[in-house]
Amino acid sequence: MEAVHKEEVQLRHVETDVLIPKMMREKAKELCATKVEAFNHCCKDSGFLMVFKCREQNAALKECLTVYYRDPVFYEECKQVYLKEKRMFEETGVPARNRKQKLPTSM
Repeated sequence: MEAVHKEEVQLRHVETDVLIPKMMREKAKELCATKVEAFNHCCKDSGFLMVFKCREQNAALKECLTVYYRDPVFYEECKQVYLKEKRMFEETGVPARNRKQKLPTSM
């Protein structure tokens, strides 16, 4: 009968300022995948001149990522995912990255 309300959860400084923003960056990169891919492709093709040749792709990528970084709703969504993963770790002792691995089919 453990009721956890969003307001009751006290997060540590490292969680609010490091871990949740890290999750936001990872998810934003997934959501901006086409812009990430375009920038990476441009950089590979441009070599040392990428600073000059890839300005447009870099600006588009930054703009896409910034939209997510500044979105309080996106922050809250990532925070809730983080809290869910934290609770699962506390219950099972298994980190989220290990839980996401698929089990072998020949068990």
